[in-house]
Amino acid sequence: MTAVLDDTTETTTAADDVVRFASWPARAAALLLDVMPGVAVVATMFLLAYTTPVGGWLWWVFMGALALAVLATLVNRWILPSVIGTTMGRAVAGIRVTTPTGQPVGSVRLIARDFAHLLDTAALFVGWLWPLGDKRHRTFADLLLRTEVRVVDDGAESAGRDVRRIAGSVLLAAAVLCAAGGGLGYLQVFRQDRALEHARTEIAEQGPRIVEQLLSYGTKSVVDDFSRAQGLATDGYRPQLVAQQEAVQKAGVTDNEYWAVSSAVLSVTQDRAAMLLALQGQRGSDPNNLKFITATVRADFEKTDDRWQVAALTVLKKPLTGQNVAPQQAAPPPPPSPKPAPPKGSGR
Repeated sequence: MTAVLDDTTETTTAADDVVRFASWPARAAALLLDVMPGVAVVATMFLLAYTTPVGGWLWWVFMGALALAVLATLVNRWILPSVIGTTMGRAVAGIRVTTPTGQPVGSVRLIARDFAHLLDTAALFVGWLWPLGDKRHRTFADLLLRTEVRVVDDGAESAGRDVRRIAGSVLLAAAVLCAAGGGLGYLQVFRQDRALEHARTEIAEQGPRIVEQLLSYGTKSVVDDFSRAQGLATDGYRPQLVAQQEAVQKAGVTDNEYWAVSSAVLSVTQDRAAMLLALQGQRGSDPNNLKFITATVRADFEKTDDRWQVAALTVLKKPLTGQNVAPQQAAPPPPPSPKPAPPKGSGR
């Protein structure tokens, strides 16, 4: 009986010597190699897509690269172990996830294990540090899913060695992809800045002239002036402008001329802009009976077919009118009063 017990103890000890559990640094290095390339690409592409106009070709390039990075990370973590027995990061570290009996773990169990790592994080990261004190170097996720991470014997997995050989290429590809995306993003931002500066210059020069032409008209050329003004308005604002023009015609057309004395660009994009204008003008055609006008307006513009048009015109300060009185002709000076005659007897 004593001999049998001794034999059993030796067998167990020998078995324990064969099984080597992965150290905490090896597990951490494997996780970083598996996750960080994908995280770096996803973060870079998300930031670049966020700063790029939605729907543009470059936006689709960034979103496509982001989706491929997510897919490659998930395939590496969940599918590759079922094919070759380990992930890229674990292959480089020489470890793999197994059952307590040393059998490979399937994709479903690996997916559940990765989600169970949320418990390791939720417990103030204690679960990630648990392998430092656990005899079998297990995290909370390993305890829940009954998995272990063991060291792979040298030469046991030829496919794992193949993954280790291409791991450097994968890391290099991720770095190149991030750098290329950053370069494209920089060029896009540079082009956007150039386009915004060009749009600001255009609207600063054309905006005041457009508003002047929109509001100015004469009695003899009112039809052409109103038609020209309608061409300066967007499809959305044109009905409101036509209604105002019809009201002017019903009330009786009088010469109306505006000019911008000062202006400031409030905001600008490549196809939209807002401007604040101080206007002065005159109403009427009789030089002796002109009404001078001052007003402050906000003009919103949209660019259609490479042409700026007024999308809205908001009066911030109602027009103030004043009567111009013609100067009267100066009256002739009164005749000089005659000198008084000297008194009689005063002469010699």
